[in-house]
Amino acid sequence: MMTSLFTVVVLFALLLPASNGFVVLKPSRLSVSTRTSSIHQKAYAPAIFLSASASSAAETQETDLSPEVLAEVLEVATRAAKEAGDIILGNAGGAEVTERKANSRDLLTLIDPLCESTIRATVLEQFPDHDFLGEEDVDPGAEASAAAIDNKLSGDDKSDWLWIVDPIDGTTNFVHGMPLNMPSIAAAYKGEVVVGVIYDPHRDEIFCATRGGGSTLNGEPIKVGEQNELGDAVVAMGSPPGEESMKMSLLGAQTLMPKVRTIRMLGSAAIMLAWIANGRLTAYWEYDLSSWDVAAGALIIQEAGGNFTDLAGDPFSLRTRKTVASNGKIHEELLAALNEAGVV
Repeated sequence: MMTSLFTVVVLFALLLPASNGFVVLKPSRLSVSTRTSSIHQKAYAPAIFLSASASSAAETQETDLSPEVLAEVLEVATRAAKEAGDIILGNAGGAEVTERKANSRDLLTLIDPLCESTIRATVLEQFPDHDFLGEEDVDPGAEASAAAIDNKLSGDDKSDWLWIVDPIDGTTNFVHGMPLNMPSIAAAYKGEVVVGVIYDPHRDEIFCATRGGGSTLNGEPIKVGEQNELGDAVVAMGSPPGEESMKMSLLGAQTLMPKVRTIRMLGSAAIMLAWIANGRLTAYWEYDLSSWDVAAGALIIQEAGGNFTDLAGDPFSLRTRKTVASNGKIHEELLAALNEAGVV
């Protein structure tokens, strides 16, 4: 009885505020549209700003990756994200589920592979020798996604460049007409993410970052929030489908609720990470994510002055699955609270 009561309390506590103005659309028969929405009235040129957060690894790559190279990769990633975003927006509220993946809660529509193929075509047209890893290329399940990134990073014939793409992050939101779904695109060079783009087509907001070049929202520099204490933090979390992941998520929520200002669950890792980068959220954690869920967002947060680690506090890599992201100022306190509760 106590477990059931707690679960109900958690679900009510995690509801998104009505002030966001979300409208739930009734799904209709699937009619795939690739039209460009009229929402795109502005053009945001990708920008690279000098950032103090450049890592030593990025500095060693300076001769390989000039600002011009990063700008070119960023431009292609931005263009691909907007093309996929147009498809998402043109089919909002009208996508039917065509398949359930490893878990009945993990959905797939015809729009997911359409967005991925669109992104792939744009990337490979410009960079035919680059490698590409998209969510829809991989068999369902945590083991398959972990093996996929391992294979891409360790293959003998691998390219120096690897694109890691989630064509629609937040597919369940997409199916149910909730405007929290978007493409997330990262480009990694020699195993390190150097370009990240998350495009929210519903608000026409594009979050971009380059390694050492800072993070932007619609072309303007952004930074993480200033909260210094966990008690002032708005913390987001996910709801992964696996049994062990779900157990850890509920344990984490139970632990953090009395310690933070509030908890939010938005159903899209990409948007939660992007919102940390510009201060709307303070932190986010989730158990057992795939590389395409977080690769772009991790860089965007880091370049906005935040921190991204695993639950053990180790720095982010493309193999990181148990993720903790924050404005950096509350990171150690958040990690300690989760670890002390047994979330490992």
